[in-house]
Amino acid sequence: MCGIAGYFGLEADLGLLERMGAAQRHRGPDDQGTHVDGPVGLAHQRLSIIDREGGRQPMATVDGRFVLAYNGEVYNYRALREELEADSRTFLTQSDTEVVLQAYAAWGPQAFERFNGMFAIAVWDRDEQTLTLARDQFGIKPVHLSRISEEHGGPDAWLFSSEIKPILASGRHEPAPDERAIYRYLRHRVHDDGVQTFFAGIERLLPGEMATMSSRGLERRLYSTLQQDLSAARPPATGAGPETVAAFRDGLAESISLRLRSDVPVGTSLSGGLDSSAIAVGIDRLLTEDDASAKAVGHRQQTFSAVFTGYRNDEERWVDDAVAACSGPVESHRIRPTSTEMFADLIDFVRTQEEPVVSTGPYAQYRTMQEASRHVTVMLDGQGADEMLAGYVPQTVSHLRDLMAHDRRAGIREVVASRDVLSTVVRARLRTRLRGGRSFGELLSPDFKAAHVDDTYAVGGATLRQRLVHDLFVASLPALLRYEDRNSMRFSVEGRVPFLDPQLVRAVFAMPDDAIIRDGWNKAVLRDAEQDILPASITRRRNKIGFTTPQNEWFREQREFIYQVLLSESFASRPYFNRVEVLNAFEQWLSGAGSLDSMAFWRILNVELWLREFIDPKPVSETAEPADSAESAESLEPPQPLEPPARVAAPTVGATNQGKALDLVLPDGSVVRRHPVRTPLVTESDDLTSVVVDHVRAHLGVLGKGQVDSGPGAGVGFRRWYVFVSEKVVATTQRRSFYVWDIPVTRAARLLSRHVTRTPAGIGLGSPFTMQLAIDEVGLPRVLVAAAAGAVGRLFGRRGLFYTVAGGEVRAIDGPTEYSVPPANMSAKLGPKDPAAVAATLSAAIRQVLPEDLAATFCGTVVVDANDLGCNVLGTDAPTSVPRLERMFADNPLGQGTQQTPIALVLDDLRSVSDRRAGEVRRDGMPAKPPSPTRRPRVGHATKGSA
Repeated sequence: MCGIAGYFGLEADLGLLERMGAAQRHRGPDDQGTHVDGPVGLAHQRLSIIDREGGRQPMATVDGRFVLAYNGEVYNYRALREELEADSRTFLTQSDTEVVLQAYAAWGPQAFERFNGMFAIAVWDRDEQTLTLARDQFGIKPVHLSRISEEHGGPDAWLFSSEIKPILASGRHEPAPDERAIYRYLRHRVHDDGVQTFFAGIERLLPGEMATMSSRGLERRLYSTLQQDLSAARPPATGAGPETVAAFRDGLAESISLRLRSDVPVGTSLSGGLDSSAIAVGIDRLLTEDDASAKAVGHRQQTFSAVFTGYRNDEERWVDDAVAACSGPVESHRIRPTSTEMFADLIDFVRTQEEPVVSTGPYAQYRTMQEASRHVTVMLDGQGADEMLAGYVPQTVSHLRDLMAHDRRAGIREVVASRDVLSTVVRARLRTRLRGGRSFGELLSPDFKAAHVDDTYAVGGATLRQRLVHDLFVASLPALLRYEDRNSMRFSVEGRVPFLDPQLVRAVFAMPDDAIIRDGWNKAVLRDAEQDILPASITRRRNKIGFTTPQNEWFREQREFIYQVLLSESFASRPYFNRVEVLNAFEQWLSGAGSLDSMAFWRILNVELWLREFIDPKPVSETAEPADSAESAESLEPPQPLEPPARVAAPTVGATNQGKALDLVLPDGSVVRRHPVRTPLVTESDDLTSVVVDHVRAHLGVLGKGQVDSGPGAGVGFRRWYVFVSEKVVATTQRRSFYVWDIPVTRAARLLSRHVTRTPAGIGLGSPFTMQLAIDEVGLPRVLVAAAAGAVGRLFGRRGLFYTVAGGEVRAIDGPTEYSVPPANMSAKLGPKDPAAVAATLSAAIRQVLPEDLAATFCGTVVVDANDLGCNVLGTDAPTSVPRLERMFADNPLGQGTQQTPIALVLDDLRSVSDRRAGEVRRDGMPAKPPSPTRRPRVGHATKGSA
């Protein structure tokens, strides 16, 4: 197993090849090599499996015409070598790589169809000046390619690689999302079903496809007829007998034997299901018979299983049964992943997979491969059996429909025999309908849906065989093979899949339909083949689980993490989601209501994390290649904790928040100046009085001795001043702020919140979390009366009656906003308790630290609820009228985002010192001559001070 990469159509660039190779070093940590010739460059990372001393790549023929970079294994290489040697071809190594090279030199692209294995191949023909890429018949090994844009050296140049990361690391491709791929994944749950990837401008070769690059451009075509041949198969409906079972058993044994060829240790992935158990006992049979093909297994078979003790999908009892069925010695390795471990590994898992995955199920395989890498280098597992032997319920449904259409009596018999399986599906769909709630489409933004309104998805295959072919090459297996490849290669392990032997699959498709489904049992021929070897607990087992995780339970356990993502500013900025609907739907799912499931929220979460990892700009330090070989994500150096912030932020004299102003002219012509005060993040454990007093004292320099002595507007005096404090920090220190995941939402809150109009300044009560706080604070009857009053008021054009009836306590409730600093972006908050008393307490403490002249002009503290739409004074001990105080903060100089300025020193009634000395004071206390610390602002507008 290896990694290949390279370019076509560029001048020699070894640096490019080295960058691309380094980006997938985990695929081949044992060796590396490059080859440059004219317009082509090849890079290879080697994981040595066969002929570890020979087989270095890129490998050239003796005459130098053909040069090969190859990823995978061709299991029938010995037979092909004998044929080539009979044709006078000579060999210098014992590797399968040289056989692949010589086969191409002898037979050209016709060689590909003769390979029984998994491969991704790049062959440079020096004489013809062509570069040929090819992918195996099932697409087990990946090949990606990207046309280089003109600004990066194109447009007649190409990049290719095993994984996508080398193309991104090349410096010649700008990462951008393919929005159609995102839509189809989110809306239809499909991916990996064509050439399209999630990256705009990066495509994959399809199973059995080849691409040729030359001066004439790029030509793509299918070299393999396997898919076509399987689609054309027309076996009888019945007739499977003992001969069919024997043929299948022998074919599977031969395939397992071929895939044990290795010069390094081989292990087995064992889930406890029928497919992986069949492989485990197949290897055991070869071991106990001292078959030479099992040499790489060692004296005992090593199996690797992910189990989930205490969860519904735990398969450990079936793993025990499979191990007990083996006659020879077995060392059974069990890993027990937890939700905490998964979410700790999540970034590395997303990076490993490169594209979103359909569920968290592949994480179980990720952890299995991680453990296996500590013991073996090659792993066999059961991918492909479900797709060719109808292991999924929808395939059974397709079969029953077709059977009912052509042989109603036989169809009825199968329906009756399958009634337990079908009833499970019917119950699940009925349960979904009865729960009601949102459809997934409601979670997407209207513009995103409108842009893809014509993008629909229909499952191919009206008959059983058509459905199986579709699942093998389009709908199911390509995604599973991608999961397998990335998970195994992340830890430098080669994964092999015995069920995907072309000869074995052709043999299955030649068998009668009742070899696949019979008497309500799918995988009939496999069950029959194993019935005397595996226990009935496995061969007659109905509830398929496979390598998956307890996703529902894990999402509930880790709801805090999920909420943090959904409440983040980056998630809110995505053009794909209706964030409010997503949050409400997730809360509804957590409460056990609604028709959506955890799979829907995983897709949303996966897209967001994928965008962060691959698309969003990030510091260079975060783009490093993950640890090589078997080093786990857990073993990576953990981030060092940040130094605790100082409890008093450095003074910010004359600074303003972005987009805000220092001075404001009130309607009466008077001028106020607001100095925002930055603080460390205020938490519920802080003492509010200490925080406010310490920061006011640290910023007294902006007051001078009753006039501004330095900075913008020096030489300006003021008549009085105040301390304004955001109600958010008051409520936080009163422990009246709650993480949304800690708020138990009722049905009433959920229903009422859906009828609230949301404003640009925040969600208000348009969230079930904030609505629940309102109900808890003033009672459901009062909220219902207020809602009725609001509805009636709207009919007569009167706004605001809801809050008039509900009261100030409800008006002060705030929900999470993505632009706020944590934890405000994840919290819902009640208004502060007794804000007037809080203001009085703060004022008394502030006066204790003021010099006499400033104490004389200090009017008091004002607790405000301010946003970009206006300001409400919740409590104050100042004698000034509330309307005037609210006008002082009408433009919210504290900001509404991440400014961390919850305090402001407000200087009222500014005037120049010269005016003051001349005694030119109007009756309203303002100077007769307008102040001119800065250019005279217009009434109702603010001027910005210097930062």
